[in-house]
Amino acid sequence: MIELRHLKTLSALRDSGSLVEAAERIHLTQSALSHQIKDLEDRLDCSLFIRKTKPICFTSAGQRILALADDVLPMIRNAERDIARLAGGEAGRLNICIECHSCFDWLMPTIDHFRQNWPEVEMDLTTGFSFQPLPALARGDLDLVITSDPEDRNGIAYIPLFTYESVLAMSKQHQLIARRYIHPEDLEQQTLITYPVESERLDIFKHFLDPAGIEPAEIRPSELTVMIMQLVASGRGVSALPNWAIHQYLEQDYIASRPLGEKGVWCTLYAAIREDQKNADFMIDFLNTAKEITFRNLSGIKSA
Repeated sequence: MIELRHLKTLSALRDSGSLVEAAERIHLTQSALSHQIKDLEDRLDCSLFIRKTKPICFTSAGQRILALADDVLPMIRNAERDIARLAGGEAGRLNICIECHSCFDWLMPTIDHFRQNWPEVEMDLTTGFSFQPLPALARGDLDLVITSDPEDRNGIAYIPLFTYESVLAMSKQHQLIARRYIHPEDLEQQTLITYPVESERLDIFKHFLDPAGIEPAEIRPSELTVMIMQLVASGRGVSALPNWAIHQYLEQDYIASRPLGEKGVWCTLYAAIREDQKNADFMIDFLNTAKEITFRNLSGIKSA
């Protein structure tokens, strides 16, 4: 009575915490997902979770199926991976470049997990802060670029990984904490702490300040997220960062944050790869592993 799709559905529902997000993750409409769950509940003659609870509260039957999913789904993933390697797809090279300072938090666990399953694939990691990585990808010098700024280039495919919100981090005593959300002109008199890259490559400029024709009073660069958080917490300035990058500091009550604009600034992170590598088994598995790790470990992200 229990099918593989049911295990994937309940697992996505638990990990995402909502029917809407779970449906997006497994590429179903919300109606189709609800129908699938109702069909399984009818087959089993019991409820799997309690409706209208947040976070979702699973019944004993639902928890048992989730335990089954945790056992079975990794086994299937491993079997598929082994079969792909046996079919001759294990050899390859994966030179990765990132354009995102805070991406190390999820990319390193992804690489560690991937290395265990694909030991024959040669891997390297570099940052794209001092050169243009997409032309290097097109030339074949790189194999994958993590970017939030896709460019239309022949032979390059952009695989969406997840969508995140860029928020303004500030000290708990900052005057802007009284705002429900931040207006661009609120930053005219502020010191903006950023990673040391060109402003046109930063979300807050591309999607918030530049369209409004606003410049901050001062820009202060800092290399590390933890250092930016210390500067923000001590009132040295404000900083726009991905919501998942500052989640732990918010939980520790170290800083405060506010949305950029009434609707927020939402951006998508992509994996840029060459079209001729889209069907390589090791590349497919790396992208699947990256999505699995990010949705397991990052807070506040959505399916792209």
